[in-house]
Amino acid sequence: MRPERMVSMEELVDEIWPDNPPRSAVPNIRTYAANLRRAFEDHDTGRGLLTRQGNGYRLDVAASEVDLFSFLGELEQARLLASRGEAELVRSLLNRAMSRWLGPPLAGVPLGPYLTAQVAAAQEQYLLAVELSAATALETGRVDEAVPLLRSTVAAHPLREPALLLLMRALGQRGDVAGGIAVYRCAARTMWTELGVEPGADLRQLYQAMIEQRPRPSRQRLSRMTPAPPPAAEGPTGRSEWDWLPRPVADFVGRDAVVHRMISKIRAAGEGRPVIHLIDGMPGSGKTTLAVHVARQLVTSYPDGQLFIDLRGHQDDNLVEPGAALVVLLRQLGVSAGRIPIDVDERRGLWRRELVSRRVVIVLDNAADSEQVIPLLPVASSAVVLVTSRRRLVDLDAGPPESLPVLSPEEGLRLLAASAGTERVSAEPESAAEIVRRCGYLPLAIRLVGSRLAHRRSRRLADLAGQLAVPEPGLATFEMGDRSIASAFGASYEPLNEAAKRVFRLLGLHAGYYDVTMVAAMAGLSHADAAQILDDLVDRHLVEESESGRHRMHDLVRQYARERSLALDPARARHAALASLFDFVLHRSVRAAEPLNRLVDVREDIGSAPPERPDLLAGFDTVDVDWLERERSNLILLIEMAAENDSHEYTWRLARVLWRFFYVRGYFEDILRTQELGLAAAERSGNVLAMASMNNYLASALTKTGSYRRAIKCLETSLALAEKQNNKPEVAKLRGNLSVVHWAKGDLALAATLGEEALRELPIKYMSRVRIHLPNIGLALASMGRYEEALRAHRTHLFWSRVEGDPYHVANALSHIAAVRVRQGEHQQALRLLRSAMVLYGRTGHRYGEADARNVMGVAYRNAGLLAEARQQHELALEFIAGSAERQAESAVWNELGLTLAAGGDIDSSVQAHQRALARAIQIDSPYEQGRALAGLAEHLRVTDPAEARRHWERALVIFRRMGVPERFEVERRLAETVQ
Repeated sequence: MRPERMVSMEELVDEIWPDNPPRSAVPNIRTYAANLRRAFEDHDTGRGLLTRQGNGYRLDVAASEVDLFSFLGELEQARLLASRGEAELVRSLLNRAMSRWLGPPLAGVPLGPYLTAQVAAAQEQYLLAVELSAATALETGRVDEAVPLLRSTVAAHPLREPALLLLMRALGQRGDVAGGIAVYRCAARTMWTELGVEPGADLRQLYQAMIEQRPRPSRQRLSRMTPAPPPAAEGPTGRSEWDWLPRPVADFVGRDAVVHRMISKIRAAGEGRPVIHLIDGMPGSGKTTLAVHVARQLVTSYPDGQLFIDLRGHQDDNLVEPGAALVVLLRQLGVSAGRIPIDVDERRGLWRRELVSRRVVIVLDNAADSEQVIPLLPVASSAVVLVTSRRRLVDLDAGPPESLPVLSPEEGLRLLAASAGTERVSAEPESAAEIVRRCGYLPLAIRLVGSRLAHRRSRRLADLAGQLAVPEPGLATFEMGDRSIASAFGASYEPLNEAAKRVFRLLGLHAGYYDVTMVAAMAGLSHADAAQILDDLVDRHLVEESESGRHRMHDLVRQYARERSLALDPARARHAALASLFDFVLHRSVRAAEPLNRLVDVREDIGSAPPERPDLLAGFDTVDVDWLERERSNLILLIEMAAENDSHEYTWRLARVLWRFFYVRGYFEDILRTQELGLAAAERSGNVLAMASMNNYLASALTKTGSYRRAIKCLETSLALAEKQNNKPEVAKLRGNLSVVHWAKGDLALAATLGEEALRELPIKYMSRVRIHLPNIGLALASMGRYEEALRAHRTHLFWSRVEGDPYHVANALSHIAAVRVRQGEHQQALRLLRSAMVLYGRTGHRYGEADARNVMGVAYRNAGLLAEARQQHELALEFIAGSAERQAESAVWNELGLTLAAGGDIDSSVQAHQRALARAIQIDSPYEQGRALAGLAEHLRVTDPAEARRHWERALVIFRRMGVPERFEVERRLAETVQ
């Protein structure tokens, strides 16, 4: 929608998450952009389309190449031609333009505020095109072309006066004066009932001309044909003789789209046909309030009665039967008791006859099910029926229901301000926003805390926000007088059968998402029984189905369920239910992670105990890494739940199973969180092997995020435990991992020595694991300038990886060989290797590995003189790294980007890149990248500040000499030049 123009990061965040952007919004956008750019790169014509510009992105596509802008351009040209009277050319151009229009733009795409406005503007332009086309057709005598075009437009937009005027003109030209008059009268009735206004002057004048053109009918017929005068205006809260609606709330907030949609449907209904609206939603979502509000808006148009009855559908012992409800409704309608039949069927007949000639609004509140509602519905009547229910009424022929979500944050703040006072909310906006968030944006909860605040004028909003921020603060906070959240939820909970009540309570222990199999595992049920109960909870709006197969509870509903479970379920039963859930998720995760772990048997670490519920796992043979990605946040939450509930074995086992997935996807912060929880659980349970495992895998993330000292401490702890156990394969693995940390820390000789020791200590029967240690040795050797030895290590790594069929390690080996080739100046060969690696990285989802490879590709392009391609690869690498917190790689990419920018003459940006690299390298104590950043900055300072440049080179030389890297020779040469 904005070709050739930069879209800022802030605009993208606002568009994708208009209400509540996550903390990871910016990294997520960078990942999306990187994926999109990679998709473009798969096609030669798409290379370079998406470019990074400042703090945003630009799509380098001409506006004329976008169908919408082609349409708009042709429409503008047609308008110009029309002003010159060139009707035939206008007709031809409009036909071409309108053939591009295949429906509303961006159909099916979630729209934020900007795109919503753009789509609305585009649709308006389309309507203008239709009207211009129709006007041109009339001008050239093609009436039969104009009429169907205009009829479809008026049907979709009954209040659009230019289209109505053209349609009346077209029908008049065709000789159908009666048709034109009918169009006017229908439009006049719609405008008055919906907007309270008369048609515009042009329409009225044309209508008057058509009336005068028609043969004059008799007085009696004329009285029937002339539109009835509009009813006397009555305020939306005015009461008629039979107004039984409850008083509306004075502070109705939000629901604008729902109200507009409902009233539009009512206005569009034909005469003599009842309109039925279903409104369902969770307790406290404001169903009754909405129904009464909508009914009040219809008082003027439906003056013959406003009826209301509470059917008490959530009270099984006090349910209003249809026969009794008919008596109440008939009496509200003014029917005397003596006229109401005893027989229920006759009573229903009387009800329907009374409604035939009346325009009434009926609110059937708190319906239990369709059987309770169907006898109360009119058949042939101009009535509006609004049915509210906590359950989904699936067998009413009334179209899709309005299922009320919670309020938006902005609506929630407006409701709190209406209850507690605008000045108080304005004085403490952050606390107000926190209160609304803690209320889960549920209208009833916001009204209750707002009323509490209104009666405590001296209380600060910050105090209430702090009270609500306490973990599990209790639902007593959400009470005012005899109204409470707990009683609202209890009214939906109590009618459940005992099995459903138990499932509901147990689900309150899980704060995340779950599917049917997880519910079955937790509750000890069959899949079929769990599915039936879960469907019932969804129908009652006690559980939300957020997407196909995934469910969760609203926070306050979950809190109510948890309080019920703590009160009614023994601690042993709760612990057993959670343990069953953890066991099922553990074995499901093992199966999903098999493509990543297939060459390393995870069961050697976690044990080979069979699953408790193999029957539930039978249908998940196709579960794979995509499932892990989709359930990532949920799996972390389950590890946290296991830790909180002292399920120590499941805590560290789940952390161990998920490590490889987190590692290859670059989720190093997830590794830190889960492995720290796993280590604490292992220590509490006294499991020495688990402690060694958790320390090892925790060290992997510490290394990637630059915490080298702590990583070494973790690995040395694991190494001591492995040596004590005389576990030679584990000792070899840990020495190899220590080699990686010392390489990152700049101790290259020690890194190479440790890697070689790891190979020597590896038992023969574990030779397949040689591929794990070889790249560590190769990296250290390459850094020291021993390129041929490094190549031998990486080629052997490639050989073993291919033998074992491990695409993850094949990609790494290709990337590492390419890095050495770049150092040797063989750039074209390096690029070929890197392109092959990219294909494998895409298949394995190895994100941080792809970032490193793209950075190397950028170096190869730069050395080959392709600076634009080089910069693009460095920027892509940064986007991949952004979501992973891999600080050393980030520092390396900034340094390489700095060199590429300098080669292109962008000195200021180059300096900034090296400065960012230096700051990050100092933060993580990475000497190699510190030295490279200093050398890069010195190169730019040598002209403007030779003394400062020399100091930078001297500092870099100290680092490079200590490390023994070949970069020291170049720095020595530059220093010698400054002396000369």
